[in-house]
Amino acid sequence: MDYATKNHFGKNNHSQRAKTKRTAPTVGRIRRLAETPERYERNTERQAEIRSCEPSSNDFLKCQFLPKLKENYWQEQTQKKSKKTEKDFYKSLFRLVEHYGINPMNTENFEFPYNIALTLNDVQNQLKNKTENWQEIRLIEDENSTYFTSEERYNTGQTLHYIPILPLFRLSKNPKRKKVVEFLKSICCYLIHVAKIPYYREQSSYLLWMYEILTDWIISDEENEDTAKYLHEMKQAEQIGDFMEKKICNPQNLSRFKERLKGFKAKDNFENDCFLLASKIFLLYRQFPNETIYRNSRPNAETDEYERDTILSMDKYISFCAETKGMLSDMLFETINAELNECSITEEPIIIKKFDGSSITNNNLDFENRLFPLIEELIYILSCF
Repeated sequence: MDYATKNHFGKNNHSQRAKTKRTAPTVGRIRRLAETPERYERNTERQAEIRSCEPSSNDFLKCQFLPKLKENYWQEQTQKKSKKTEKDFYKSLFRLVEHYGINPMNTENFEFPYNIALTLNDVQNQLKNKTENWQEIRLIEDENSTYFTSEERYNTGQTLHYIPILPLFRLSKNPKRKKVVEFLKSICCYLIHVAKIPYYREQSSYLLWMYEILTDWIISDEENEDTAKYLHEMKQAEQIGDFMEKKICNPQNLSRFKERLKGFKAKDNFENDCFLLASKIFLLYRQFPNETIYRNSRPNAETDEYERDTILSMDKYISFCAETKGMLSDMLFETINAELNECSITEEPIIIKKFDGSSITNNNLDFENRLFPLIEELIYILSCF
């Protein structure tokens, strides 16, 4: 299984069993009925008559009544608003249909608002089946008009896309894999320099901060029997990470990318997989020479200023790391999962299109649809070493 698909982050909600309330004890006692209940004597006097203190024939003239409204006033206003809503709805629908190339059912013969409900259901089903990455459509009604918005999203699946570097270092020690290592260095150089995936030894990277936190914890835990093993793995992560950063980030890895692919003949399935991966990423680089993983990044839910600290940015779950195996890596992933559990909103590649008469964006998620699966494939290949 692809390593990237095995490390998910998300909340683990454990439901608590509701406690049963105690029944309140009965207050008081049951009384017995008297054997011979006493009877009350009947009062023979007539009830006093109730009369007005003074004549009330003039009270009606003292009342005030509100003026009677026109019977059809509110109906007319509602009808005008309904017609305006319908008109704007079908205008926006025409723009949406033209943009996505779908053929919705004819609902103009149905009464309002049933016609709108039918159209929405039909359009949603068509977009879901036809448009890749389509997420939802919304019908927005503001003070001036009614229009559609459409959301397209690449779902990252709450997955940690961490690309290990130490396996590439170990592979580079094998002289028989020299050409394959050159492919992989070109791939990593592209991902760092062009796609802007953070490297874990950079000062601004999220993983550098996490590794430093783990180091402090390991050093301060004097009772841990595995402290020496943790520190050894941390030292390797730092030293090899710095060494490989210089090797990977050399600009020649990009300038010679195409040259390294020419005339290559794979000796086995592993080399063939690496060659195919490098070819796909090189083609992606040629077609999108300046695109980064952040080009369509935005929160996947509406936020206010109080929720900004709870947003999981893309640089936290897409990055280069030292290793995906070992005690240190297990500790790292557990710590990151606990950290990311506090984030209620995730940044993902998302495009919002408005069909309100303004120009419709031609942005798409073609780049993301190709890049993320290639990253997962690279993680899988490197995690085998």
